[in-house]
Amino acid sequence: MSVRRVSVLCVSLFAVCFFGAEAFAEKEVHWALRPVRKPEPPKADGRVHNAIDAFIIARLKEKGLSLSSEAKRQILIKRLYIDVIGLAPSIEAVRSFENNDDPEAYGQLVDDLLASPHYGERWARHWLDAVRFAETEGFEMNQPRPNAWPYRDYVIGAFNSDKPYDQFVIEQLAGDIFGADAATGFLVAGPRDQVKSPDPVLTANQRADELHDIISTTGSTFLGLTIGCARCHDHKFDPIPQKDYYALKAVFEGVQHGERKLKTKEDPQKDERLAECGGRLAEIETTLDELEPVAQKCGATNQAKRIAVNPRRNVERFAPVLAKRIRIILSKTTDAEPCIDEFEVYETNGVNVALASRGAIAKASSVYPNSDLHRLEHINDHRYGNSRSWISSERGAGWIELEFVKPEMISKVVWGRDREQKFSDRLATEYRIEISNGEAWRSIASSNDREAYDPKRTKRDLWTASKESKELDAEHRQVEEEIGRLSKVPVVYAGAFMEKPDATRRFYRGDPMQLRDEVEPAALSAVSIPFIVSSECAGVKLTDDQRRRLALARWITEARNPLTARVMVNRIWQHHFGEGLVSTPSDFGMNGARPSHPELLDWLAAEFMEHGWSVKHIQRLILESATYRQASDINTAAYQADAGARLLWRFPPQRIEAEVIRDCILQTSGKLDDRIGGPGFSFFEPNENYVRVYTPRQEWSPESFRRMIYGTVIRQRVDGVFGAFDCPDAGQIAPRRTSSVTPLQALNLLNSSFIMFQANAFAERLKREAGEKTERQIHRAFELAFQRDPAEQEITASLKLIHDGGLPLFCRALFNANEFIYLF
Repeated sequence: MSVRRVSVLCVSLFAVCFFGAEAFAEKEVHWALRPVRKPEPPKADGRVHNAIDAFIIARLKEKGLSLSSEAKRQILIKRLYIDVIGLAPSIEAVRSFENNDDPEAYGQLVDDLLASPHYGERWARHWLDAVRFAETEGFEMNQPRPNAWPYRDYVIGAFNSDKPYDQFVIEQLAGDIFGADAATGFLVAGPRDQVKSPDPVLTANQRADELHDIISTTGSTFLGLTIGCARCHDHKFDPIPQKDYYALKAVFEGVQHGERKLKTKEDPQKDERLAECGGRLAEIETTLDELEPVAQKCGATNQAKRIAVNPRRNVERFAPVLAKRIRIILSKTTDAEPCIDEFEVYETNGVNVALASRGAIAKASSVYPNSDLHRLEHINDHRYGNSRSWISSERGAGWIELEFVKPEMISKVVWGRDREQKFSDRLATEYRIEISNGEAWRSIASSNDREAYDPKRTKRDLWTASKESKELDAEHRQVEEEIGRLSKVPVVYAGAFMEKPDATRRFYRGDPMQLRDEVEPAALSAVSIPFIVSSECAGVKLTDDQRRRLALARWITEARNPLTARVMVNRIWQHHFGEGLVSTPSDFGMNGARPSHPELLDWLAAEFMEHGWSVKHIQRLILESATYRQASDINTAAYQADAGARLLWRFPPQRIEAEVIRDCILQTSGKLDDRIGGPGFSFFEPNENYVRVYTPRQEWSPESFRRMIYGTVIRQRVDGVFGAFDCPDAGQIAPRRTSSVTPLQALNLLNSSFIMFQANAFAERLKREAGEKTERQIHRAFELAFQRDPAEQEITASLKLIHDGGLPLFCRALFNANEFIYLF
């Protein structure tokens, strides 16, 4: 045994004998894993509004420092507005607050802002960064997730209602048990590789990576630990053995990426309206079938031909025939592999017997590989459009077959390439339709009696023979859209769950092809809290998958867990002061930073749990503290001792985030649309590419003037204007944004098409509200942009700028001012 090991052993034995085993064990435990104990606030002199100030002042005193004076009221109200709701106050609100001598005025303002519906929009953004939320898949295809937004709205609503944080955690891990379906969007908020492969090694690695993302994000978000480091071996620094990683993998083994139905209240009038629409649609289709035009006679044969195929809707009528199976064989297309969005087969009473919901089973010659959009089950799901279609994997050819539950007397087939009329490629131009009742197949319709396809006519209406057919076609589309709206089952991208997950095996060196011992679901062994699996919850029997996730959620939110409350109050502190008490908010492990004020951190964590895990309670304490209300002015001596204001001898000035800059620009120009919730808008030009290319918009319209949190988050691609202000690209978690200063930021705020548009709108607003006199326009501009009156030298400089460059240039200059983009 080495001399060093003997020495360590002797010291350890001495410590156990002298201090006792329990005391020594706690000293050896990393600070973040020790129990949360609420310390008594120290006695402190000076402006002590609450316990927070007592801890801060005591620490400052140790360094010979003290709090700065309180900030001016004009500064304080703007700080509160930006910090709490992410929007600037009006000049009227500022003046009212400045003239209010009521000692309760500040506290009332804090309460009003915390109660604002815009509060959730501001604070949800912080959370969405930490959990890597985006609305595309990532990887090379980066296809959209159009139904991911309900998770964003869930987070906004949770903050607005001050949902107890322990409940917030539980719902994000097991919300499907409690009717909070959108909440489990947390689990699948990360990227997913859509390009699948028949290679079992690649498939196994893709699945392992998906679960690794869930495990790692759960650990970093709720526990502040880098659990993912234990995937291949025991954690090198923290007490997380590899077995713990796989125990957590077992918890999430049943979680799959994907959508599921969102539970909503049923509308009793919906079925009645659906029946009405269905009846009218049948009437229209019968009439349209009769009106379908016949082309000119064909050459010497004097034989009339049907109109050529078209991308939207093609009707095949034939004498009633009994069929158990039907197929369409495609032998030529306009280009590439043939595509059909829906194959409908009608029996003589007008019922579509091809639907999967009626038991019809679909087969095909082949299916386009590695695509969620183009799948065989889409061929008879009664949902139209390219995104719900079948594509063959054979160029120019392929077949689809449907087998009915029983033989049906059929008389019509309807098929199309894209009923939404967005695509006209991949259209089948030569085909035949055959039926069978167990005997040989026989043809009942084909393209032989149709005109030749003319690509120049692909975008014309299907029925052009008469005014009556045009009107009926327009009504047909309206009724179809109404049926689609009524029939649509709301879904949310919040994961799909296997009732009984597969067994979990430990991977040797993280390799899914090298399986070792089986591992049962459990939590971290370093935290001595029982992992209790319940078979029921509120009288409802749980699936095996639900039992596992609920057990972990309850383990995380158990009051004895030393990590959960500490991690969350640190996040809250960080977003008010720019840096957390622990500067590594998602890493409380050995490699993370130590807390600057450990007693204060524990006091806040205990206070958090004692007050029902209320986020707003902790925020109220912070916002009302003298520490928060300090001026941000420089004190030379204090600056030399603590340049970063880590000890909070002043309020640390901060560059506000991209979202707040954009929202305040819209607010100042008068263009802000402050609607809350619902599907968002895009910063990029629309495209339907298989591998998405996201090109920033250059033209702007009112639907994109909502708050930036409602902008669709594209993974690996940030907004072309405000992405320069350190927006994360959602490729991984971003618990703390950087705050860079670059030339591109200034250029974007001067010359981008968005800023040019908003500057012109701002200028028009100034003319409208201040009249044509330039000096009045300057006063109004300062009120709107900076919530104050301009100084004399500012008026002089502004007059010259407007004279030389015009009013819009002056507006652009205000958007670029430090006072506009910094919080003091």
